[in-house]
Amino acid sequence: MKKIIIVVFLLGVICEANAQKISLGKAVDVVSKGSKALSFTNEDAIKLSKESVDYMDKNNEIAGPKDPYTVRLNKLFGKHKTQDGLNLNYKVYKVKDINAFACADGSVRVFSSLMDMMTDDELLAVIGHEIGHVKNQDTKDAIKSAYLKAAALDAASSASSTVSTLNESQIGKMANAFVDASHSKKQESQADDYSYDFMKANHYNVVAEYTAFKKLALLSEGSTQSGFQKMFNSHPDSEKRAQNIKKKAEKDGLWKDPGTVTLPTTKLTK
Repeated sequence: MKKIIIVVFLLGVICEANAQKISLGKAVDVVSKGSKALSFTNEDAIKLSKESVDYMDKNNEIAGPKDPYTVRLNKLFGKHKTQDGLNLNYKVYKVKDINAFACADGSVRVFSSLMDMMTDDELLAVIGHEIGHVKNQDTKDAIKSAYLKAAALDAASSASSTVSTLNESQIGKMANAFVDASHSKKQESQADDYSYDFMKANHYNVVAEYTAFKKLALLSEGSTQSGFQKMFNSHPDSEKRAQNIKKKAEKDGLWKDPGTVTLPTTKLTK
């Protein structure tokens, strides 16, 4: 999850007047000198993740319980509130950006513009990927890095061996840095594998992970890096990763040629 980009001419539905870009403020590009001294536990990751998500929830429009986006998401993930030992909660941000992310506290946030371009099975694959980052503790690394950037505003707290309390401004910067964080290629590959296994174990269409990556690859073509960046940066080499999924599906005898993958011209959430 990381910087988001939108290709507006491909998805005219994202241009609706009531859609707003996600509001997070500006990131602080400072490396803390206290990073090696900091004792950072799973409990710290959960606490700081919740603070970040609470901040983002307050500063972005959330789809209500009867909103078509919420209804669709609950229909898809209602049985996955507990997944692989994780207690998860889901919400939709009604924003222009194309993205989804999951946090160490179990919060999963899906952006409405992503739901406009992904089928149900593709959404299952994308969110399964994000859950994989939580299960593999990649999000713990991301929130620690984001905390250090925010706490670096205060030399004393950044050099401390324990996590300090952040003020609201720092929490906002931490939230921004978390969403902008990048995972390593190894972490992304492991999350891809988790998503594939998640789809396979629940008897979903594993080919949907392939088509989701194909759509991301299409969005990146000719992009001016002004709208779709977050999803693209967080899921690099989309074409190569799509082919990796195809190979896994062929090996498992689950491959079914989806034909030519194209981007929708109208939103898929009704």
